[in-house]
Amino acid sequence: MAHAEEADDGPALEALLAGLATLDEDRAAAGEARGLERGEARGEAKAILLVLESRGLRISDEARERIRLCEDPEQLDAWARGAAVITSVDELFG
Repeated sequence: MAHAEEADDGPALEALLAGLATLDEDRAAAGEARGLERGEARGEAKAILLVLESRGLRISDEARERIRLCEDPEQLDAWARGAAVITSVDELFG
């Protein structure tokens, strides 16, 4: 049995620190990916609103907020396609 003054904890500590560094890198990468997704969603929401405004359609505050807060890429894609052909913003949500 090793006594505290004889124990060599160096390799165990190095392994622990390496594991923590990997964890930090993974978290940073996940955070970066999530940030990119949010940025893309905001850009698509902005484009949808611009199309609707350019077409002269009335956009209620509620509809504007719903579009602006959406982060679902499939939903945003559907709204983007619809924005070009609808006659009322309410049709986006119907």
